[in-house]
Amino acid sequence: MLNGEKLIRRPLRWGMVGGGRTGQVGYKHRTGALRDNTAYRLVCGAFDIDPARGKDFGVNIGVDADRCYADYKTLIAGEAKRADGVEVVTVATPNFTHYEITRACLEAGLHVICEKPLFFTVKDCREIEELAARRGLVVGVTYGFTGHPLVHQMAAMVKKGILGDIRIVDLEYTHGFNSGDDVGASEAVKWRTNPKTAGPTFVLGDIGTHLYYLSEIVLPHLKIEKLLCDRNAFIPTRAPLEDHATVLMHYDNGARGRLWVSSVDAGNMGSQRYRFVGSKASVSWSDAHPDQLIYEIQGEPPQILHHGMPYLEKESLACDRMGALHSEGLGDSWSNIYLWIAEAIDARNRGDEAFLKTHHYPGIAAGTEGVRWLENCVRSADAGSAWVDFQ
Repeated sequence: MLNGEKLIRRPLRWGMVGGGRTGQVGYKHRTGALRDNTAYRLVCGAFDIDPARGKDFGVNIGVDADRCYADYKTLIAGEAKRADGVEVVTVATPNFTHYEITRACLEAGLHVICEKPLFFTVKDCREIEELAARRGLVVGVTYGFTGHPLVHQMAAMVKKGILGDIRIVDLEYTHGFNSGDDVGASEAVKWRTNPKTAGPTFVLGDIGTHLYYLSEIVLPHLKIEKLLCDRNAFIPTRAPLEDHATVLMHYDNGARGRLWVSSVDAGNMGSQRYRFVGSKASVSWSDAHPDQLIYEIQGEPPQILHHGMPYLEKESLACDRMGALHSEGLGDSWSNIYLWIAEAIDARNRGDEAFLKTHHYPGIAAGTEGVRWLENCVRSADAGSAWVDFQ
């Protein structure tokens, strides 16, 4: 069980680009990074496209005024002059800025933690992966619920063969918050539905990549051979981007998968649902009931497994924070993700390659794989929702 004790030598000096007062994800990042004050210390930021508003916000969350910068370029330049300058920067900005900011930070010798989807193309991902490797730096990617202990319980059960051979993968993440048109919508909605700022997808990249990466954690041994993507813009002004999509997947072991994402599921307040079915049993988990894992053995009554209980696998208990009597939620999951990335950065700084070979964290390979999945989805959809080989 995690309890906030020191797991790295000292807190990393951390900064943010984006994530200010009007952003939707900034507080989630700070909740994750600062839950354990032994892992990160927020020292600087370029929090807003409006410098005055960004500075006001930064001061209000405890950052020194002279370390609240107008943009990422002045942040990098200003911090480089300090003996106590920033070491790792979170990029919590719209998709179209991820590549340029990440690249600039790496070239300045800074580790990076970036929102997803990472970049627009696999080519960009490969370039950044090579740059990070040359500079000996870590690039982490934030996939929200993948730090939840019951996610790692499912992964452990699959690894041990408790479910048998995996046959069916069913993934779903829908909500109804974009059911109406975008007239009067917030800037956070508008950039997500504009191809110039969002990239080649809307809901597939915005929420579908969460599903895909979590399934990779649970099923690391399964690879997609081919897929079919059917996507649609129910609000026509969002085309060619989609606000609804279904992806069918064939895996290399013969398993079949279905992934459904939608932001026009009217009345749904938003939830992720995962079901992995094997030849012996199945497991199901949803963030709507995050403390419970449904375990169903063929021919037996269903079981409800609760987080934090000693009957769970060690992989699950190792990342539990609250204990069985209290709820584990999104903030706890983000805390685990940030902690795992901090441990990777600390190991890289120390040159501990042996630790990095066995340490789990969502790194640039995970971000690249998410972009690769998106490219294949778009290729299928643009071909008339045709089956395509996974490339």
